[in-house]
Amino acid sequence: QVQLVESGGGLVQPGGSLTLSCAAPGSIRSIVAMGWYRQAPGKQRELVASITSGLSTNYADSVKDRFTISRDNAKNTVSLRMNSLKPEDTAVYYCNAKHFRGIIGIVDYWGQGTQVTVSS
Repeated sequence: QVQLVESGGGLVQPGGSLTLSCAAPGSIRSIVAMGWYRQAPGKQRELVASITSGLSTNYADSVKDRFTISRDNAKNTVSLRMNSLKPEDTAVYYCNAKHFRGIIGIVDYWGQGTQVTVSS
């Protein structure tokens, strides 16, 4: 029932930039990490970047030095700034939040997905 709200996808030329944004409902607390995944046609969903509540970051090798993930813990939001975009970055991007649910453990919440297309 609860899902993340994401925005910012679109069409961009190679070398261009795009920023994705995602917000978790205020009712979701104890989010230990947020991140972005992507899935291209015929491929497995892969982690693009993640950031913990302590602001520790992790990036896929393919996007290091091009993408920057940031988080506002107070607002439960996460953003992904994508620079120097390449055609191979084309995919549906999904926002993710890992919610600590106590005895249940870590529960994943997802956004609806937003299309990013890099093409000339």
